[in-house]
Amino acid sequence: MIPLRDTIQSKSYPVINTALIAANGLVYLLQLAQGDRLHQFVVTYGLVPARYSVPAIATQFTLVEQAFSFLSFMFLHGGFWHLLGNMWILYIFGDNVEDRLGPVRYLFFYLLCGFASGLTHLFINWHSQLPTVGASGAIAGVMGAYFLLYPHSKILTFIPIFFIPYFIEIPAFFFLGLWFLLQFISAAGTPAGGGGIAWWAHVGGFAFGMIFLKILQRAPEFGLSRQIREKTSKKKSHRLQFIKPAATAGTGDDPPAYGTLVITPLEAQLGTRKLVNVTAGSKRRLFRVTVPPKSRDGTILRLAGAGEQLQNGTQRDLYLRVAVRD
Repeated sequence: MIPLRDTIQSKSYPVINTALIAANGLVYLLQLAQGDRLHQFVVTYGLVPARYSVPAIATQFTLVEQAFSFLSFMFLHGGFWHLLGNMWILYIFGDNVEDRLGPVRYLFFYLLCGFASGLTHLFINWHSQLPTVGASGAIAGVMGAYFLLYPHSKILTFIPIFFIPYFIEIPAFFFLGLWFLLQFISAAGTPAGGGGIAWWAHVGGFAFGMIFLKILQRAPEFGLSRQIREKTSKKKSHRLQFIKPAATAGTGDDPPAYGTLVITPLEAQLGTRKLVNVTAGSKRRLFRVTVPPKSRDGTILRLAGAGEQLQNGTQRDLYLRVAVRD
């Protein structure tokens, strides 16, 4: 399953989430620049459990290097696809968690999750000499927070079935719950100290993400976060929106079907154009919808022939109700 996007739009531009993605990209370029020194670079800045458990190895590193590895390991990656996969997941889920916590608390939360995932991996693989790298543990924490904050969100997911692309919207609690279960099963089936993916770091990051979310939600929001929110609040809603029509009371045997199109106050004032994916029965159709300037909350837009097919073979119209939200 490959997640493509979620249905929850963040209210502010995710400055910290974007900065984290950029930082991971820049560090990966720094890795590529190491050339023949790459292995030593990864051993120095990756998380190697034996550096802490074997005294003969620990003495080869300074106290600063030992402490810094708990931060630096989460910005290193084992290859381009490792980086791309992690950053894509962070892009999908991180903006909403940042939106709820605020930029400052979100940054603190992300780093805490990465640190906790590193500790989890360290204690379970106490004598391993293999370096662990990647943002997966921190991102697992973000997914754990999303699991609690937006359980009823929908994740548009790509599922290849015998080379046939299939797209489906999956509830976030199911998608993330299944992901966590697979990580736990993989972790339980991998011997301690084994190479490959650091499954326990994923499990620890997800679990600690839920714990840290509850703790940080009780902490007051920093004034700096409020200032950043004011300057980065989004002026536009999602360009692509998914609508499942719901029949409402109407006249005769052909009641209209309503869906909701969400726009911002600025879009309502100036007008906007959206792509609307309409699910009618088992069919999906894509429409371009123009919202006229000076539209109001509750304005009705008519899409001729966009609704379900009636028994007589005619196509019902679809009426979209405009919802103006900050």
